[in-house]
Amino acid sequence: MSMQKPKGTQDIMPGSVEKWQALESKARDLCSRFRYREIRTPIFEHTELFSRGVGETTDIVEKEMYTFQDKGNRSISLRPEGTAGVVRAYVENKLYGEPDISKLFYIGPMFRYEQPQAGRYRQFHQFGIEAFGSEDPSLDAEVIAFGYTFYRELGMTGVSVEINSVGTPEIRGNYKARLQAFLEPFKDKLCKDCQSRFDRNPMRILDCKVDQKYFDGAPELLDDLDEACRTHFEAVKRHLTAVEIPFTINPRLVRGLDYYTHTAFEYKAAGIGSIDTIGGGGRYNGLVSEVGGQDQPGVGFGLGLERILLVLESQGVQLPQPPGLDVYLIGLGQAAEDEIVKRLYELRAHGILAEKDYQGRKMKTQMKSADRSAARFVAILGDDELERGEITVKTMATGEQETIKLENFAETILKRTRSGNENGGVQSL
Repeated sequence: MSMQKPKGTQDIMPGSVEKWQALESKARDLCSRFRYREIRTPIFEHTELFSRGVGETTDIVEKEMYTFQDKGNRSISLRPEGTAGVVRAYVENKLYGEPDISKLFYIGPMFRYEQPQAGRYRQFHQFGIEAFGSEDPSLDAEVIAFGYTFYRELGMTGVSVEINSVGTPEIRGNYKARLQAFLEPFKDKLCKDCQSRFDRNPMRILDCKVDQKYFDGAPELLDDLDEACRTHFEAVKRHLTAVEIPFTINPRLVRGLDYYTHTAFEYKAAGIGSIDTIGGGGRYNGLVSEVGGQDQPGVGFGLGLERILLVLESQGVQLPQPPGLDVYLIGLGQAAEDEIVKRLYELRAHGILAEKDYQGRKMKTQMKSADRSAARFVAILGDDELERGEITVKTMATGEQETIKLENFAETILKRTRSGNENGGVQSL
């Protein structure tokens, strides 16, 4: 029996991985412009980090985490989301001591035990940003605008932004009591998930796709906001309007994690079946102290890369592909082949995209391989040419061939492949 990948995982193969690289390249480009620095945290953490940070009553902690005992009898969990680990690293490495706010980003795999479906895997990937050290509502707006800009610059259309204010823990406590009173008369009619959430996390009931018919007239959290929360939320809306980020207010948007305060938001897009959320985030002013650090406000988002790719595919968006080869080298004869090996390394050392055959195939087959690789030039060297110190260069676009001095080969290829472009720091030959 042949081995197979675990359920809910995927092999990202050549031909597809280039799309992932395009996403990651765009993410890094935007992070550079918005001044977010990369952070890389472990893919597993002590389970307590997630139970304290994410929330013990969330579906993630209760149902979805991959948790195990290590050989030291410690409870370890694969990270189900990115924020808690970044906050732990922020605290442990005392980044709160920096004079400026800390703006960080991450790209990497997350793990949740869910039933796989389109856009949902048990190992999935997120790009996220986190900003610590400021309660300024313009930072909330910056984070929301960052995500929207990311989608737009990838070429995605039809992205909508939904925002809400989830207030403070005290305000949510009052709201939960009002919501439970509203839901009590038909509690027994709700689905099993909603019934289990009634006492533990009633705000999540409003997310249910099954029981929406019962929620008409449900109280709204926005009605319970105090003056400070209202002022913050109004400022976020004002800043988003100023930078022309379209949004709608969704008073039932609460997100699935316990750490949010004030602003919560989601990005929506069609193209992945019943799932339309492709990313989201919010402000989490109490999370740093909950993890054990000096209290600092924070705000951020997490975007699902698999879901982004599905939407882009459904919209027919073609992501940038890596460039083809500059030159494909062919050696005819043992001495010529030995020289080609030397010349191949020389070209690569100077930034030229070069390749050769490794299977001893005939010249016609090698030419087909060069064509499949989108090579701009093919360089052909036989033993006779080698003795004369010459090499033939064919321009694939026109079919033109010329013979040049072997000693000038690398310099000639470098000039031709870089003509009309900036050298980008390539060393001259």
